[in-house]
Amino acid sequence: MKLIARAIPVIIAAVGVGAMYVWLSGSVAEHFEPRLPGRDGRPTAGHPTDANQPEEPTKIAGRLLKSDGIPADLPGAWPRFRGADLDAISKEDVKLARTWPEQGPDVLWSIPVGEGYAGAAVLAGRVYIVDYDQEKDADAIRCLSLADGKEIWRYSYPIKIKRWHGMSRGVPAVTDKHLVAMGPKCHVTCVDSMTGEFRWMFNLVKEFKTIIPEWYTAQSPLIDDGKAIIAPAGDVLMIAVDCESGRILWKTPNPDGWVMTHSSIVPMDFNGKRFYVYCAGDQVKGAVVGVSAEDGTVLWQYDQWKVRFNVPTPVVVAPDRILLTAGYSQTEKGCTMLRFTENDGKIAVESEFLHSTDVFGSIQQTPIFYNGYIYGVRPDEQLVCLDQGGNVVWTSSSANKFGFGPYTIADGLMYVMNSSGRLTLVRPDASGYVQLAQADVIDGHETWGPMAVVSGRLIVRDLRRMMCLDVSQH
Repeated sequence: MKLIARAIPVIIAAVGVGAMYVWLSGSVAEHFEPRLPGRDGRPTAGHPTDANQPEEPTKIAGRLLKSDGIPADLPGAWPRFRGADLDAISKEDVKLARTWPEQGPDVLWSIPVGEGYAGAAVLAGRVYIVDYDQEKDADAIRCLSLADGKEIWRYSYPIKIKRWHGMSRGVPAVTDKHLVAMGPKCHVTCVDSMTGEFRWMFNLVKEFKTIIPEWYTAQSPLIDDGKAIIAPAGDVLMIAVDCESGRILWKTPNPDGWVMTHSSIVPMDFNGKRFYVYCAGDQVKGAVVGVSAEDGTVLWQYDQWKVRFNVPTPVVVAPDRILLTAGYSQTEKGCTMLRFTENDGKIAVESEFLHSTDVFGSIQQTPIFYNGYIYGVRPDEQLVCLDQGGNVVWTSSSANKFGFGPYTIADGLMYVMNSSGRLTLVRPDASGYVQLAQADVIDGHETWGPMAVVSGRLIVRDLRRMMCLDVSQH
């Protein structure tokens, strides 16, 4: 009897594992024909425990779950990372409050989210986030009502993710027809932005030999002229995918073996040429490249920008200038301004200045170029105003520190969040640091997710909660 009693837990465990296998196998077969997983055998960079997990299939079938949320009847949009113009500046003609009561702006809604730092995209009264369902072990693309935060639908697919300093990070790109999102382990998924119906998926690790960056990917996809622009940085550097069909239109070779970073792609137009700028690689074999929007060829590259972690996205400062920033364990490279020139049809790149992090740099967030000046939070946690020549105009001083939280600008106001949920309202101009209001709006920590501003509402989050604040002028 003792032998039988000891065997019972083992039998139960075996049955449980078998049931999970059957569930996952059935899910994979739901939408796709069986296909052998890739056999590249490359471990996830910086996360060796993942290499010991069973290989996942190349394609992972998902499920669409519809709920009773209703889209808000509100104007405005923040349709991708850093907003419509990728500059973290709202262009809406909506008057916002210049001061707040002691408790801060009113909370319109608040919802729990899976651990992470993924910010929101907003379109047509809907809020879109890339979430992780820790209870069901699934990536979840969620569509919520801007009015009350209630879920309208979610498209999820099973993927095992271990806590690795949070999980989800990227912001989806949304149009009136398509949503393209990248999950923490580099699954790029396109669904119908209004209904959530599945369109296509790429598993970058299996299909392009992408190495997942340390702490999972933070790359936010770009939709440009009906194409999803993605940087696998594996056996190809960049791809353009037709959003409607999922067909790859062009691929950029990657002969130098540059790897994926946390930085996202930004488009730029110079002398009639449109290209996509991406910070690829690391401090050993990194570079910044400009890839032709027409056919994916590399128009220029700058290999002097090699940093330990490329996290901030390049900032377009002028038709011929772009700012790069960094901050992780770097003293010699905090920022540089690149200038483009063209001779005989070829684009040349040179650095106009290079500063260490104690002058200017950024660890996580992407600086903002506004009214001729650059604003960002330095690694010493001070808010800094920099001119285009690289000169520090002012700092918020050591008395006003902001950790590594996000910031954005709307209606001539700058919203700056610190790492523990304190929101500060600042006047962004060259006259000096002027604080207009301040309040603790989230009782949490690691409030690092990018903000979104739409129709007088400010969407913020910490590690486990997302909130919508009323910042309108009443």
